Amino acid sequence: MNQPIGIAPALRPEEAKEKHTITVLVDNEPGVLARVIGLFSGRGYNIDSLTVSETEHERSLSRITIVTTGTPMVIDQIKNQLARLVPVHRVADLTADMRDAVERELALVKVSGRGEQRLEALRLAQAFDARTIDATLTSFVFEITGATAEIERFIALMASVGLVEVSRTGIAAITRGSDPT
Repeated sequence: MNQPIGIAPALRPEEAKEKHTITVLVDNEPGVLARVIGLFSGRGYNIDSLTVSETEHERSLSRITIVTTGTPMVIDQIKNQLARLVPVHRVADLTADMRDAVERELALVKVSGRGEQRLEALRLAQAFDARTIDATLTSFVFEITGATAEIERFIALMASVGLVEVSRTGIAAITRGSDPT
């Protein structure tokens, strides 16, 4: 089928883009993260969220949690290409495997204000169960953990009372139950 230049073909329903949380267990050694990131950038895939930390010190293994968006075919390509990297021990798609997973994110939110704005920031923080980790006469730094959507709502509300800066960790995810991810 010939498509006019400049007009992208419509995605079929089965090709609609989906957000996936993928975990990758890798050797904790120099250059591994760069290789994983290179796989994404080299093929034009985007990373929405990325977290990495050593999780098994004795075996020197790190866990990379990646949130990405793509068609089912692209997500399958990403998983297959990740699995072929030499330092990769395991790749799990927490979204596609239909596993019951827990996802959380942490954010530090700095808010500045005086008077009523300051009181409203404290009320909002209390409503969202955010902890005050720093306070001055003119500002607060709140710590909030939860689902990404909850953090987005908190940040949006804080914008109206003096949001100054936000620092976010990205998503950490794990499956429920006794089986490893």
